[in-house]
Amino acid sequence: MRFEDFARAHGLIISQIIPHRWVSTPTEDHPRKRNGRYKFLGNIGWVQNWATMTKPEVWKDVTGVTPKDYRDTFRKLAAERERESQAAAGKAGWIMNQTIRSPHSYLAAKGFPDELGNIWDKGDTKLLVIPMRGLDKRIIGCQLIDSDGKKKFLQGQSSKGAVFAMNAGGLPIFCEGYATGLSVRAVMVQIKIRYSIYVCFSASNMEEVAGRFDSGIVIADNDPNQVGENVARRTGKPYWVAPTVGQDFNDFHQSVGIFKASQALKKLLIQSGAASSV
Repeated sequence: MRFEDFARAHGLIISQIIPHRWVSTPTEDHPRKRNGRYKFLGNIGWVQNWATMTKPEVWKDVTGVTPKDYRDTFRKLAAERERESQAAAGKAGWIMNQTIRSPHSYLAAKGFPDELGNIWDKGDTKLLVIPMRGLDKRIIGCQLIDSDGKKKFLQGQSSKGAVFAMNAGGLPIFCEGYATGLSVRAVMVQIKIRYSIYVCFSASNMEEVAGRFDSGIVIADNDPNQVGENVARRTGKPYWVAPTVGQDFNDFHQSVGIFKASQALKKLLIQSGAASSV
């Protein structure tokens, strides 16, 4: 199988192969975003779709390449990846030190005009900065969101196991996006149940993080390709999925209001018995 076909099989949309560096690409499930990435070195390559994969998958062309060649390549790339990861963590810490607490137009568009976020004022643009930490609270990277809602991560950061936590010492709740987390928090406050919300930034990472907990519930996006619901099902935990294709819980919250949104989530908690475990 050619590398292009291998990448396509994992959902990446590639118009031209650029070798010897990580390249971000659109994906079939998110064609308007750069939710995929690849690295091509001729006889070996890696592809990753952030929505469906927690780590890159390896493609190999075995023609004229020895196992030792592969081992040497993997060692070099592992060292390179570690250097990039450490650099991204350092940059995320530096960016956080530049931020101030302030409202942001993205938060207003998501129904939270009074919410204070970490804002990095770059002069020409003001970015909402969502710090991404391991469960040990060590900063790993960050998500940057502009006023139009465009999101990106830092080059080289490792997002596996990374979360933004809203921890009130209660029921573990796992979701993908920051706005979804804010809506879940608003609902949990409304129904007066303690929560520990973990924003996981992608469906694949949500599966990774949820798997580290014995209990909790999952709030899934209703993706056209059903990735969110399939991931929620694989966690083995009770889950809620938006009733309309293309919606997440924040969309649902904004369309029906806080009362109906809280009743929908409360129904899941009661049916699953999750609320009684808090």
